[in-house]
Amino acid sequence: MSKITTELLLERAVPRSTRLRKIETLNLSKLQLKTGDLDPRLFSRLRHLQKLDLSDNLLDKFPNSLTLPDLRVLNCNNNKLEDVTALKQFPLLEELTYENNVYLTLNDDYKVMFLLQNLRLLNGKDITKLANHVRRVNSRKLTSKVTAHWEKFFRDQLPEKYTAEQVKSIKKKFLKSVQTNVVHGPSSLSEFTRWRVKMIAEEFLAYSLGLDLNTDPEPEEKMDENEEESTESPREAAEDVGQVTVTPSKRKRNNSKSGSGNKRSKSQANTEEEAVVKPLHFLQCHSKGNSREDFKTQLWSCVFEPLLDCGARKDPIVSSSRTVATCGGESVCLIDCETGTVLKKYKVATEEFFSVAWTTLTMVISDSRKKSHNILAAAGRRGIVKLIHVAADFCYGEIKAHKKPIATVCFSPTQETHLFTASYDKRIALWDIGIPDCDYNFKASQLLVLEALSIPLRLALVPTCPDQYLLAGCEGGCFAWNIKLDKEQKNRPFEAVFQFPDEDGDLTTSHRVDGLAFLNDDVIVSKSSKPGCIYVWSWSRSFDAKGKGCQRTVSAVILAELEWSTTDMSYLTLSTCPGKDYVFCGDEKGSVWMYNLSNYTTAWRSAKGKRSDKRIPPTQILTWPELQVNGEQLTEVLINNVVSDPTFTYLVVLTSVNITAIWKKS
Repeated sequence: MSKITTELLLERAVPRSTRLRKIETLNLSKLQLKTGDLDPRLFSRLRHLQKLDLSDNLLDKFPNSLTLPDLRVLNCNNNKLEDVTALKQFPLLEELTYENNVYLTLNDDYKVMFLLQNLRLLNGKDITKLANHVRRVNSRKLTSKVTAHWEKFFRDQLPEKYTAEQVKSIKKKFLKSVQTNVVHGPSSLSEFTRWRVKMIAEEFLAYSLGLDLNTDPEPEEKMDENEEESTESPREAAEDVGQVTVTPSKRKRNNSKSGSGNKRSKSQANTEEEAVVKPLHFLQCHSKGNSREDFKTQLWSCVFEPLLDCGARKDPIVSSSRTVATCGGESVCLIDCETGTVLKKYKVATEEFFSVAWTTLTMVISDSRKKSHNILAAAGRRGIVKLIHVAADFCYGEIKAHKKPIATVCFSPTQETHLFTASYDKRIALWDIGIPDCDYNFKASQLLVLEALSIPLRLALVPTCPDQYLLAGCEGGCFAWNIKLDKEQKNRPFEAVFQFPDEDGDLTTSHRVDGLAFLNDDVIVSKSSKPGCIYVWSWSRSFDAKGKGCQRTVSAVILAELEWSTTDMSYLTLSTCPGKDYVFCGDEKGSVWMYNLSNYTTAWRSAKGKRSDKRIPPTQILTWPELQVNGEQLTEVLINNVVSDPTFTYLVVLTSVNITAIWKKS
């Protein structure tokens, strides 16, 4: 039964009222309201409501038909809103606040500025001038680009006499192409730009060309309010895996702007011998509700399982594990890379997993003997860390680590129970997760809180002193913290922020660092401020551990630049294989850039090692094969993450289209 009644509305009116139609100001804050509590039939009687306060509730969206024709002021602070487009039903809205809704971003600000023509104040700021620019100048430029894209690439594809099927095909191709290729403004607004481009493209086809497109939105899937956890057996998990047909002989052309692609001259090419890597499996195992039609779920993180002395998962052919944990959407999967079998699948219906990490705990089993077991930590949008005893198929506990989403997690290599969690709340927390007893009782405790100036995206412990220094790539730069536990201070600011060259050659500390990893004990690889390149730099030569003062600025000592795509797409992260001196990074075209740096690492270890004068090109680029899904080619693939096992036998590629690709080095 809804929490909202006629009596409640009359009581919460300001001032209290005796008739719903007379209410002009209504305070419904702090009532634990959910979206289902907003009954459109009841709200339709509030014909003269002008001010509505819904702050401090649990709303995740607005119903599409609240019918408040005179609403001018709306407060939605401190909710769980995920989308703002339903606010277009309030065309007279002048003042809107929705601060502390963790899932809303700058892109949503721009959406409401476009949708609400009368909006003057957004989150307390006058947006009149900016909103006019968004509605007019921005729209005019995007319309021009959309029209030009049609004229150049699609106009000649439509015959003078066309069938409904031809219209449908052209529409589908054009909408996909235009959203991918029409770009405008900063990358931080890419979601808004794609949203507007699609809208403009649909209007263009419908009105300029007279094509009736039938673009009604697809119905949304309903989700249970209660969290549902499940662990599937290998047979059940295997049944959930969609089959994707691959034609390896046909390759997608590399369209990278960098020009390096596959057309490098011999003088430019990295002279290291190319590894022979072949596609092995393409798996669709993270589908929402196990739907075979789900090619939208984003896959974010994968980590190979560490070997145990018992060898339960040990591949007799290679010296490292061939089992990998992957996460994305509502599920975490364990995959055997050789066979492509989904060994286990763990799901939480209300979660979106962003990160996974392994540790090995020495646990006491029932007969008081000690035995090593691998434990998997998984975290994401809900700010909760799930602890999974994989061998027992059991999620034995959870840590409510943050009130906002967790971007990434990692375990200490020296302290098996120490887990770092990096959150959208701009904090990195260090936890001792404890060791569960034979009944899975455990006690977790927070040891440190590291304050960041922006959202931390990637974590890297310094290999030579993992108990003392932590690096983090953040939305606003690259930072280092002293994490030594012998200090009394539990909450700590950063100790250093690193400067890097920007596009103009000037040094900057303000840039998004969405890729960060150590190649060896000293050499760091990061992707950040300069399009078209990945930086290779030295920890020891950049950071003086004896330096005095906190929050100091230091210049990164650059050893080399790696040539990479010039895309402005964010969050396409990189990884390293220290044992083989390899760096991997995917791009916006579905390709994997591979760099064998073994010819350079010896020189970089020298204190007098000079910076490489020229950008180092990739040793090779793995291009995305043609994948057939229900007879249609799967295109427009972003590579979110690429990870190899320690011996570089397997390469696991995570995509934006719910496909896990596994490649094997011959």
